[in-house]
Amino acid sequence: MDWGTELWDQFEVLERHTQWGLDLLDRYVKFVKERTEVEQAYAKQLRSLVKKYLPKRPTKDDPESKFSQQQSFVQILQEVNDFAGQRELVAENLSVRVCLELAKYSQEMKQERKMHFQEGRRAQQQLEGGFKQLENSKRKFERDCREAEKAAQTAERLDQDINATKADVEKAKQQAHLRSHMAEESKNEYAAQLQRFNRDQAHFYFSQMPQIFDKLQDMDERRATHLGAGYGLLSEAELQVVPIIAKCLEGMKVAADAVDAKNDSQVLIELHKSGFARPGDVEFEDFSQPMNRAPSDSSLGTPSDGRPELRGPGRSRAKRWPFGKKNKVGAGALGVEGMNPRPPPLSPLGGPLPSALPNGPPSPRSGLDPLAILSEISKSVKPRLASFRSLRGSRGTVVTEDFSHLPPEQQRKRLQQQLEERNRELQKEVDQREALKKMKDVYEKTPQMGDPASLEPRITETLNNIERLKLEVQKYETWLAEAESRVLSNRGDTLGRHARPPDPPANAPPDSSSSSSNSGSQRNKESSEEPPSEEGQDAPIYTEFDEDFEEEPASPIGHCVAIYHFEGSSEGTISMAEGEDLSLMEEDKGDGWTRVRRKQGDEGYVPTSYLRVTLN
Repeated sequence: MDWGTELWDQFEVLERHTQWGLDLLDRYVKFVKERTEVEQAYAKQLRSLVKKYLPKRPTKDDPESKFSQQQSFVQILQEVNDFAGQRELVAENLSVRVCLELAKYSQEMKQERKMHFQEGRRAQQQLEGGFKQLENSKRKFERDCREAEKAAQTAERLDQDINATKADVEKAKQQAHLRSHMAEESKNEYAAQLQRFNRDQAHFYFSQMPQIFDKLQDMDERRATHLGAGYGLLSEAELQVVPIIAKCLEGMKVAADAVDAKNDSQVLIELHKSGFARPGDVEFEDFSQPMNRAPSDSSLGTPSDGRPELRGPGRSRAKRWPFGKKNKVGAGALGVEGMNPRPPPLSPLGGPLPSALPNGPPSPRSGLDPLAILSEISKSVKPRLASFRSLRGSRGTVVTEDFSHLPPEQQRKRLQQQLEERNRELQKEVDQREALKKMKDVYEKTPQMGDPASLEPRITETLNNIERLKLEVQKYETWLAEAESRVLSNRGDTLGRHARPPDPPANAPPDSSSSSSNSGSQRNKESSEEPPSEEGQDAPIYTEFDEDFEEEPASPIGHCVAIYHFEGSSEGTISMAEGEDLSLMEEDKGDGWTRVRRKQGDEGYVPTSYLRVTLN
């Protein structure tokens, strides 16, 4: 079924329908164009949002970038940015493949439709002109027939009239004959015009207009087909980016699953671990002896024998006398056999005790006035606060080349980074020197390729850089060894201090009858638990290491290779050569040291950053 056969008389209907189809095409093009603007605006807003929340500082300068939470958030932002890129791709595909192509096709359809309808109107005008000519010839034939009949009637009346002359009768007959001849010619012309009009009309309705309508039908069907393809492009543009968008969503899910709370806690430790040893116990400083105050109700519980009574909050605690046997300078200031000088006691706030009382409280025989002693105590408050702030750092800290302004652990890490950076630069310079040497050899063998002397300045510069970098590497290795020794020493102090409880004081003044019995039992317990010599207090700081080494050899938990050379100068550490194979006995506990065993059977601690570890 086609329009030329079924809709031969619906010219105006077809004109309206084809115009509606082109209008629908234009409406769809406009819709896609506005959809493209929405996608572009959406992508632009997404990119602006991502830019707003992305870290402003570079990753290497941002400590927060080391946390898995921050890394996952940045990855999600990147995936959202990629998602915005896919929306821009959708907008671009819709703009190029739908808007431009359909708009161009719509213009072509409008021109074709205009041509077809102009051809149809010309055919209609021609048919209408033929019909007018037919009507004119018909009216002329009708008029000539009436006039011929009237002339014949006049001639017949004159012929019967006896009063009419012969000349009048002959004239009337001639006029009737002329009118009859004219009517015959009009009849023939009318018949010919009618035949021609019928032929033109048949051609118009059965051939010319059906062809025009069929062309309009083909045009409209092609327009509908392209419009349907445009509808498909809308979904196809979305389907093209679905795999990438799915990967973006999958990346977001992977980023969400990558958040590791335990690892973030470990990263926080690595970033901010100072390496300082914990402050030791604050010793009791007795200022009551030089006062010689008489025992009374206001004597703060001073017993009759003149010794001060120590009261604890809720319980009595035995304290060692400041000038007891174990607090003498010879035993308290030095370690075992006078080796390893003990660090100065720390205040509760983390700093050393004020220098006003370097060796404990004054002797009862010093003769200082009690007010002077209290004045010394009040003067010692500010240095303690200052030492507490020194652990926290300050904005006015002077940055030094060896990073000594940082805590020990952070200093070790920064020195390790600087050392690795210098080693990379040194290797780069060495490779460049080897390349220059090879190039010089080539120039010497084939002079036409270049002058060997032209490479001498670059070779000299490279050698100077190598020497400079070697000196810097040695300098940083020295600083790193000192920092590692300091960290290990602090670790040993902490381990040694927590390996056993602090020694109770030798004597404790009674508080009451009940506390006296408690003190007595506590003294008995102390005498049974306290070592008989001074070695109990001044034991080596690596007591925990010694206890570990005395145990039976345990099986290794992994394998490791030394990346750098390390001199184990401190107690508890062992030396290792670069490239040496070691057995992993104990993993790093978060302090930067790993326990290993050499092939000779020696065990000890080495820096974790100097190893490449492989677990079993």
